[in-house]
Amino acid sequence: MIVSRNIELSVIGYIKMKLLSEQKALDRLQAIKSDLRYEVSENYEHRAKNCLTCETQGACCLDAHFVNVHISRLEAVAIERSLSKLQPKQRGEIADRVANTIEKYALRADSDTFEQTYACPLFEMGIGCLVHEDGKPVPCILHACYEMAEYLPPDELQMIAEDQIEELNIRTYGHFRQLLPLPLALRFYATDSFSK
Repeated sequence: MIVSRNIELSVIGYIKMKLLSEQKALDRLQAIKSDLRYEVSENYEHRAKNCLTCETQGACCLDAHFVNVHISRLEAVAIERSLSKLQPKQRGEIADRVANTIEKYALRADSDTFEQTYACPLFEMGIGCLVHEDGKPVPCILHACYEMAEYLPPDELQMIAEDQIEELNIRTYGHFRQLLPLPLALRFYATDSFSK
C-alpha cells in the first residue's frame, strides 16, 4: 500500500536524522516563530485592529467558546521557560489558572481535543499575553481582528510553521507526541511547574 509505505519511509527518515538538544531545538523554534511574526507583521497585520486599542482587550483570548490552541511538547517547554522569568508568586498564580482551566472546561487528552475550547490562562488583563515575546504559539501569532476574510494570513503559513515545529519535536524527543490544548500541554509536557 502506497500510503503505509510513505509513512514507513518518513519514519525511517526521522530515525536517521540526528537528534537535537532541547536547547538547540528551542533556538530553532524561536527562529521559526520570528520568521512567521515578521511575515505576518509585514504583510497582513497592518489590515488588522490594534490589540492595544481594542475596546474589548483580551476578548478573543478569553472567549471560552473560541480558543482552541493546540501546542507541542517543545512549545510547552518554550512557554514554561518564558514564564520562568516572572516572579515566583505570579508563576504560582499562572499554574493555578492552568489547573483551574483544565478543570473548569473539562479538558481531556483522551477525547477529541479539537472539539474542546477554553479561556487562555496566559492572558492577564492590563498586561496581555504573558508569553507574547518568546513563547506565543503559532495560531496566536497569526490571530488578529481582520475586517475582511481576504485580509487574513493564508492557512499555509500556519501549516508550514507547524510542520517545521513537528519535525523539531521528533528530532528532539525521538517520536511524535500528540498536540494538546495549551493548558493540557503545559500539564503533561512541561516540567513540574504545572503538574498537580
